[in-house]
Amino acid sequence: TVYRDQMFKAIVRGMKDVEDSEYEVPEELEKILRGYQKVGFRWLKTLDSYGFGGILADEMGLGKTIQVIALLLDEKKRQKDGAASLIVCPSSLVYNWEHEIAAFAPGLKTLAVAGNQQEREDLLRRFLAGEGGADVFITSYDLLKRDLLFYQDAEFRFQIIDEAQYIKNSSTQAARAVKAVPARTRFALTGTPIENHLGELWSIFDFLMPGFLFTAPKFRKMFEIPIVKEEDGAALEQLHRLTGPFILRRMKKDVLKELPDKMETVLYSAMEGEQKRLYLANAAALKERLSESGEGEYGKEKLEILSELMKLRQICCEPSLCYERYRGGSAKLETCMELLENGIGAGHKILLFSQFTSMLDIIAKRLDREKIPYYMLTGSTPKKERMQLVSSFHKDRVMVFLISLKAGGTGLNLTAADIVIHYDPWWNVAAQNQATDRAHRIGQDKQVTVFKLITKHTIEENILKLQEMKQNLADTVVTEGAVSLSSLTKEDLLVMLDDD
Repeated sequence: TVYRDQMFKAIVRGMKDVEDSEYEVPEELEKILRGYQKVGFRWLKTLDSYGFGGILADEMGLGKTIQVIALLLDEKKRQKDGAASLIVCPSSLVYNWEHEIAAFAPGLKTLAVAGNQQEREDLLRRFLAGEGGADVFITSYDLLKRDLLFYQDAEFRFQIIDEAQYIKNSSTQAARAVKAVPARTRFALTGTPIENHLGELWSIFDFLMPGFLFTAPKFRKMFEIPIVKEEDGAALEQLHRLTGPFILRRMKKDVLKELPDKMETVLYSAMEGEQKRLYLANAAALKERLSESGEGEYGKEKLEILSELMKLRQICCEPSLCYERYRGGSAKLETCMELLENGIGAGHKILLFSQFTSMLDIIAKRLDREKIPYYMLTGSTPKKERMQLVSSFHKDRVMVFLISLKAGGTGLNLTAADIVIHYDPWWNVAAQNQATDRAHRIGQDKQVTVFKLITKHTIEENILKLQEMKQNLADTVVTEGAVSLSSLTKEDLLVMLDDD
C-alpha cells in the first residue's frame, strides 16, 4: 500500500503534463535528441521525482538507449559526486552500451564489469572500497547472477535493465538477481510488447516497484485469469489504468513524422578468448609483413595481402569460416541472434545480408536450432525459385530472409521487411546501400531500420572509418566481390590493421 498512498498524493499534487515539465535536456544532447526522445527523457525524470520506476517500451529502433543516456548525464550534472548507476543487459550488448555512452556522453565514466571472474572481482572490490570511481557500471544478466554478492553491498542511483523480457519469468535466477540489487530508482527497457504475456508484465513490475501489482497469485486471480481466459474487458481496463502511467510505448508509425525514412544503427561486438587471440595473431603477422615490404614488393604481393585481409574479416564474422576445427564461438554471431530474436518477437520481418555464403549457412544452422523458420537466397538459387521465395516472404509468417550480397544486390522487391541487417561491412558502400534498398523502396509503408554489425577494435571498424574518410572508396571496387586495392596505399592498409 505504500506505493498506492504515495501515488495518491502524487496524483493529488497533479502530475504535470510530461511534455510541459520543466526538466531540461542536457545541453550536449539538446540538438541530438528527437522530439519524442525528449518527451521520453522528461517522462523518466518525472517518474523518478515521484519515487516511481517505469518501463520504456518504445518500438525497436526508436533510441531507448539515448533517452537513458540523457537521464544518466543529467543526474551526473546535478550530483557532482553522486551514487553510480548500473545497467544490466544481455552479454552481446554490454559493449554497445559502453560505446554509445562514450559517443553521446563522453563526460560519463563507464566501467564494463566483464572479463574473467578474477578481473570482475577486483573491479567490484575496488568499487565497494570507494576506489573505482565510475558513474555507470555495465554488466550482463549472466555475470550479475555470478557476482551478486558484490552488488548487494552497493547502493546504486539508477538500475536500468535492458531487454527486460529477460526477466519475464519471475522465478529465474536472472529475475531474482536484478531484484536483489539495491537501487533508488529502477527502469526497464524493452521493445517487445508485453501485453500478450501478463505474467511477464507482473515480473517486470515486481522488479520496478515490488508489491505495486500485488503478489503473483493475487495478480493471477485479479487480472491474468479474467483477462486471458474470460476475456474480461473491465479487468483489462483496470490493469491499463493501474499500469498506464508507468509504461511509455511509442510506435514508429506514431512518431513517423519526425523520423527519417531510414534509420541506420551500428551495433558493436567485442571479441573475447579464442576468437580475439586468433584475430590479434593474424593481424600482427600481416602488419609485420607490410612493414617489411618495400613499395615495389607491396605491389607484387597485393593478391596475397587481399586474401589475408579477407581472412581477418572472416575471423570477425566467425573464425570457423577459415579454421575448420574452431569451436570457440563468435561475439558477433551472438549479437546477431539477439537482434533476430528481438526483431521477430516484436513482429518485424528481417533481411539479413552477408558477403559470405558460408556465414549464412552458419546462421541458418543456428536458426534451425532455435526453431526459427527462414528463407535463404544465394548466387546458386535458380531464378524461378527466387521469385517464389520473394512472393512467399510477402505473404506468409516466415520472418527472416538470409541473402548473399551477390544474389541480393539487384532486382528483388522485399518491402515486406522493415529491418535490414548487414552482418559484415562491405568495401563498396554503393553495393551495401543497393542491398538495403531491397526493403527501402516504393511500396514500403513502414520505417526501415538498418543495423550494421561491427566487431570493435578490428579491421571492420576501420573499414567503416575508411568508408567515411574516402567516399571514393566505392570507385576502387571491382564487381563480383573482388576488391581492387589500386587506390589503397601501404599506409592505408597499416591504418586498417590498427586496433586502438
